[in-house]
Amino acid sequence: MLRSETAEDPGRTAAALKGLRAYQVAPRRAAPPPLPVIAEVGRAKIRDYGGAGPAVLFVPSLINPPEVLDLEEEHSLLRWLVGRGVRPLLLDWGEATPEERELSVAGHVEAILLPLLDALGEPIALAGYCLGGTMALAAAALRPVSALALIATPWRFSAYPAETRRALDGLWRQAEPAVNALGALPMEVLQAAFWRLDPARTIAKFEAFGARDPADAAARSFVRLEDWANDGAPLTRGAARELFLDLFIADLPGQGRWQVSGRTIDPAALTMPVLEIASTSDRIVPAEASAGVGARIDLALGHVGMVVSRRARALMWEPLARWLSQLQRK
Repeated sequence: MLRSETAEDPGRTAAALKGLRAYQVAPRRAAPPPLPVIAEVGRAKIRDYGGAGPAVLFVPSLINPPEVLDLEEEHSLLRWLVGRGVRPLLLDWGEATPEERELSVAGHVEAILLPLLDALGEPIALAGYCLGGTMALAAAALRPVSALALIATPWRFSAYPAETRRALDGLWRQAEPAVNALGALPMEVLQAAFWRLDPARTIAKFEAFGARDPADAAARSFVRLEDWANDGAPLTRGAARELFLDLFIADLPGQGRWQVSGRTIDPAALTMPVLEIASTSDRIVPAEASAGVGARIDLALGHVGMVVSRRARALMWEPLARWLSQLQRK
């Protein structure tokens, strides 16, 4: 990718490699200590951030760790919500065992998310991010849920550009033999797919990082975010197959044919308040791919930027907190 993007400018190649090296050797701060666990099912845990008010369970994607919602103590959506009439809870999916290699995306909802909701003992609000929102929507259709917030959530996968879906189809065909042999899809394969969505930006951000002071706050945030983006447990074979073939290629959710626990999931049938937050500049989940239900907030902050950027607090965090607090007053 570096060769294809900078072939005509050796200076850019050198600058990107310098930035990559600077990222590799940059100092890392220790992660904050884990918060208390209030429920667990197998490898998955729900962590409690405290605070008064109704509980809201944040459901992250199966891809990458859940820390994007709590990236740094001084810049964390979940920690910021504490004290604003919300008690944030965070689902940590954990790492699948070899015995779970056939567990699909729908299977994660059935075997993990629904039992965790049952363990909490009372209807709560759900807030799903990315694929976690897709799964939270399914859970909300199958269990009593007081409210549902969908953040950068794909549902109508046919709204992705045709070129992107063809590329993902090709990537799956290349990766499938190894996935079958390993019983899992390594994160590195998915990261390569993300890079292909915007290769120019991938190269440019490392070019820019090479010119930064590695000790400044922006550089530290860049390192923390890149560490998160390049981390993550492998996807089970079942989840990878369903993600590529049934969601991205066949668009079963958007076609009204995706089943979880033997039931077809229909967003239009949801009866609880729903809020969708989408970014018009999202290259990972196009705004057009959302479910199209409930109230709507459109931003222009990118997929991750809508959660962690400097403008995220004003444009996403605060509207989300207001919506949740309004539900409490009702």
